[in-house]
Amino acid sequence: MADETPLRADAQLNKERILAAAEDVFMERGAGVSLDDVAKRAGVGIGTLYRRFPSREDLLAATYSARFLAFAETSRARAVDLDPASALRAYLEELVRYTNIYRGFAASLGTVLKIGTPGCLATSQEGARLLHAAQEAGAVRPDISFNDIVCVATAISLATVQDSSPQAHIAHLVGVFMNGIVER
Repeated sequence: MADETPLRADAQLNKERILAAAEDVFMERGAGVSLDDVAKRAGVGIGTLYRRFPSREDLLAATYSARFLAFAETSRARAVDLDPASALRAYLEELVRYTNIYRGFAASLGTVLKIGTPGCLATSQEGARLLHAAQEAGAVRPDISFNDIVCVATAISLATVQDSSPQAHIAHLVGVFMNGIVER
């Protein structure tokens, strides 16, 4: 979803209405809500929604892009003060928290991060950077990939989404994972 050609004013307005409606509906009812419901809330036809966002994941990525940009910026700033393994751990914990904003989003995380919005790219690049730094420091095994990090974030998100106070559970599960990938 790289930069598109400029849209006509009415098309841009429809896109903005779809994104605003998607944000509201996803927050209210989760990422698995019917895209027909999003189109209705936006006041557009389903064809208009699919013309701008060919899949649910495209719509999720566009809706989440600003959050992911902020997430990546926060992670970069935080990493300056942490050793590489701690920075990777903090990234993973925060990624799980971000993933749990929309109920049901975790199942699409891996696909969404590959969509190519500025936020998705920034989040993926930051995670890969932190993983590489931890591997270069000898703190993480060299056979661990960024896809492994995403799979674990997905699993932890799914495991904690129903928790009324998930922070401690997230930290515990991230700790279990980090202990398993430490270079020995």
